[in-house]
Amino acid sequence: MSQETPYLRVGTSYYKTIEKPLISGDKISILVRWNRETIVSDHGKTYVSVIPKYDGFCCIPNHLNYQKVVEGFYNMYNEIPYQPYDENLELHDLKEKIPFTLNFMDHIFGEQLELGLDYLKILLMFPTQILPILCLVSKERATGKTTFIKWLKAIFGLNMTYIKGDSFGSQFNADWTSMLIVAIDEVFFDKKEITERLKYLSTTDKDKKEAKGKDREEIDFFAKFILCSNNEDNFIQIDENEIRFWIIKIKPIKSENTEFLKNLNCEIPYFLKYLIQRPFYSHKKTRMWFTHTEIRTTALQKLVWKNNNKLESRIIELLFEFFESVEDQEINVIPQDILNMLNKMFKSSYWTINDVRKLLKEIWKLEPQQNSLAYIKYDMDYGGSFFQQNKTGRYFSIERNFISEKFDEMMR
Repeated sequence: MSQETPYLRVGTSYYKTIEKPLISGDKISILVRWNRETIVSDHGKTYVSVIPKYDGFCCIPNHLNYQKVVEGFYNMYNEIPYQPYDENLELHDLKEKIPFTLNFMDHIFGEQLELGLDYLKILLMFPTQILPILCLVSKERATGKTTFIKWLKAIFGLNMTYIKGDSFGSQFNADWTSMLIVAIDEVFFDKKEITERLKYLSTTDKDKKEAKGKDREEIDFFAKFILCSNNEDNFIQIDENEIRFWIIKIKPIKSENTEFLKNLNCEIPYFLKYLIQRPFYSHKKTRMWFTHTEIRTTALQKLVWKNNNKLESRIIELLFEFFESVEDQEINVIPQDILNMLNKMFKSSYWTINDVRKLLKEIWKLEPQQNSLAYIKYDMDYGGSFFQQNKTGRYFSIERNFISEKFDEMMR
């Protein structure tokens, strides 16, 4: 765009580039529709003739050879705020320039550090490459999830946006469909259709852009999704064969540094240079670059187990709570007893007696008594307290140690 004027004409419409102030004290450049008559009123008729003219908009992501104008079209993709350090340094010298960055990357990705560096290298050098959905999860506070998102925002600038989980379900998506990175905070997707939409968008190259009051428009789609959640166990519904999710549990930061983000940002030019010069650790073997085995983590396995073994996990939680409340070393139950207590403890009625019986017999390999015998039946009141009744039935016997082992396995 011409340096003499902040205005431009795209097709038959006029726009103005304005500097919008932020709370941080910085400013960002945004494009706003501007009335031609207002321009003439402010600057005179002859001024309009010097305003740059473009045939239309395009969105061509490129970080290392950025062009604002591509074959007569105005590029809506933005230049990144920082450019790679322009002097030649050896790789080991560059590493010495980015101690905060490498320590932080190690904190986020842990034993998958090299894959994490590959992930950012791909974002920088191959922005249209499909990548897995990166999920940062932790029940604990002060883990660095938010710092990681803010740091990526500093690197990729206006090409990254944050949205809330409930916004993702909205039909209007014009504010994020042309972004490189869409970070979704406070994620809790309890509907299968939302998960399916996310999975579709993570692998497609086309989508429909929709804004209020405007017709839907098909666009090239290259956004990468990063999800953050404090709910490790069921923030999203996925099955055991899922290959699109890279789920990492983040540990708390041991010591707080209020200037940490500022230190990271100061190292960005050197870090970009480091990413460019650093060879890839992995090789592209799938459409999402990484293989399923490369990005499979304990956090993913736990989430899959929780999703696909919800009845089992609920029964384990119920019986663990029971043994924590009483001194008994075993409990005798028929499937209906367990179902009654489940419905009171979790206020749900998703399962049937047959579901419970199948789990006890086929999964836990327990056998009921051959005949109907008297036993002490336990039930739960709506206050969460257990009480006894005398009952007869072909009951299953479940030992305290058995449930303790199951609970420990579930929590690992």
